Amino acid sequence: MQLQDLIEEVSNDLSGGGVLELDIGEAQIKAIVNKVLREVGRYWDETTMITVPFASCIDLKDFNCSSVVKVYRTASVGSSDSTSGLIDPAYAQQWMLFSSGGTMYNLNEYVLNYAAWNTLNQIRNTLSTDMAFKEDTHNKKLYINEYMTNPGMITIEYIPKIPRIEDIQSDYWIDIVTRLCIAYAKIWEGRIRTRFTPSSPLWTQDGEKILEEGNTELTELREVLRTNSNLIGPISSGSY
Repeated sequence: MQLQDLIEEVSNDLSGGGVLELDIGEAQIKAIVNKVLREVGRYWDETTMITVPFASCIDLKDFNCSSVVKVYRTASVGSSDSTSGLIDPAYAQQWMLFSSGGTMYNLNEYVLNYAAWNTLNQIRNTLSTDMAFKEDTHNKKLYINEYMTNPGMITIEYIPKIPRIEDIQSDYWIDIVTRLCIAYAKIWEGRIRTRFTPSSPLWTQDGEKILEEGNTELTELREVLRTNSNLIGPISSGSY
């Protein structure tokens, strides 16, 4: 979404496509857009993922991060960066089953091995949760716990901040931001038009009506944001 396109849409909506003259100009509409971005940022819940080399402490200063949601290992099963350094027994049995002509030879042994492997992982995860994290929001640091092998690379899922209107790509949020900007523009325009009221006018402006419309629309949109907020910004993923 481009800033100039939003300014033109707000201006055209209030001026009837440029027929009516507005009391607010482009500078005021830009101020409204910045105000809306700050307000929407409190409800923003769309996540972004980035893959980086693993470290027990990762600097988040360059991530434009509002809050971290989840940390994932990115290695595939059976690779040198797998969770345990060993191949999943069920994964190995799959290939042995296909390579032995489809027989079920030694399947019971592999089922028991798989159960033991799962139990061992559960015990390890109880003692020390793998990929548990703690985010230091003040110093912009992310501390990650790993109890098996070093994963090499990890993927961080986080909620980003919204510094610019151009960073909004979702149709839902484009609609919300546009409608909020129009509502605030109506409020600002309505306040200007109702600043002075003549005692015996030959004609009157629509300041009170447009001010009422703006306040009503703003209240409704804030309720939409409140009810649709997922609130998926955890402080941490749990203890180590």
